[in-house]
Amino acid sequence: MSISEPARARGRRTRARILRCAAALFAERGLAGVSVAAIARAAEAYPHQITYYFGSKDGLFVHAALSTLLRDAARLESVGYRRRTPETFRSALARTALALPTIPAAVQAMSIARERPELQSTAQLYLTILFRQAEHYLVTLLDRRAWTVDRPPAVEVRTFWSAVLGARLIADSGHGGRPADVDLAGLLTVRAR
Repeated sequence: MSISEPARARGRRTRARILRCAAALFAERGLAGVSVAAIARAAEAYPHQITYYFGSKDGLFVHAALSTLLRDAARLESVGYRRRTPETFRSALARTALALPTIPAAVQAMSIARERPELQSTAQLYLTILFRQAEHYLVTLLDRRAWTVDRPPAVEVRTFWSAVLGARLIADSGHGGRPADVDLAGLLTVRAR
């Protein structure tokens, strides 16, 4: 790092490093198992920088969990592009989405944001990005494959992600069953034209 590097650029790099290290620690130990001091040590930052950039450990967790969900959701695209029929597409997408390891943390992050008004806009921003990226992907795929959906693409992707997150929430709440017990593939309306 150069002393002559602009402060804003250093700040962006520090923020990104904190977020990256926190995401790894949260994935390994969970929210309760990670302290601000441990995150600061791993990121080679000071604890006050975490509160400066993210407001609190909960704020950092919301950013880390939902940004990691965005990364993993983008991985679904290659799964879908490899499928040649609407049936195999629906099945593969549903199975893969329900198995994403980032879903439990994303559900927890949304629950935290629901209780913390200062974090609600952060969760809304990440969900907006998730829905827009998924809609863009779906529209592109439909055009490439000459497929269609029975409802507007924006509604299709919101329904899909709501079911994925809801299935995980129910499974993690102590109700008997697993996320895979939800017929997510049947929920998707992707079909040939």
